[in-house]
Amino acid sequence: MTQPSMDWDATYRQEAPPPWSIGQPQPELAALIDQGKIRSDVLDSGCGHAELSLALAARGYTVVGLDTSATAIEAAAAAAAERGLTTATFAQADVANFRGYDSRFSTILDSGLFHALPRGSHQDYVQSIFRAAAPGARLYILAFAAGAVGDDDPDRPGSRGYTDTELRDAVATLWHVDEIRPANLYGNEGALEFMGPAFADAERDGEGHFLTPGFLLSAHKPDQ
Repeated sequence: MTQPSMDWDATYRQEAPPPWSIGQPQPELAALIDQGKIRSDVLDSGCGHAELSLALAARGYTVVGLDTSATAIEAAAAAAAERGLTTATFAQADVANFRGYDSRFSTILDSGLFHALPRGSHQDYVQSIFRAAAPGARLYILAFAAGAVGDDDPDRPGSRGYTDTELRDAVATLWHVDEIRPANLYGNEGALEFMGPAFADAERDGEGHFLTPGFLLSAHKPDQ
């Protein structure tokens, strides 16, 4: 049975930003940008407030951000307009199963979406981003590791982590997986009091963030 999805719009309507909105790209993905590993056009899949999209657009990349939440998309578009970033566009979509971008993107970035998808929808998602990818496109997925978010209960709503084998097997149905390595996901330290006992002992970086263990998966779409 597919897990009921979260009410993401309600999450983004709250006065305080959600834990994953840290006002900048996730450091693991920012490093990829600095290393020159991103090529336009870029899909920011599950963009949320879209600091990743905005950072890429500020460097001249053409980016499309997709998210389930209309509230998040509205905020992202407003931020792009305020900053004068014309190469970032945003659209509300069923991120688990979307169409309309066939073979467009040379890079697909997933900054914490995969682990938040409703259970049972992952293969639809893998197929959707594969369809949207150009031949030879690169895929980067940043996702929680198993046990990182107190996800022992299979019926618990919300995000769950994955082992490296689970993550690899899910993506490798269509993509060629090049690497999976340990990585950290950053969240707002101010949100910890609302996040439950699983985060009580989370590592802090001293700059207002807590760290959650995860994986960074790198893959590519075969040229043929």
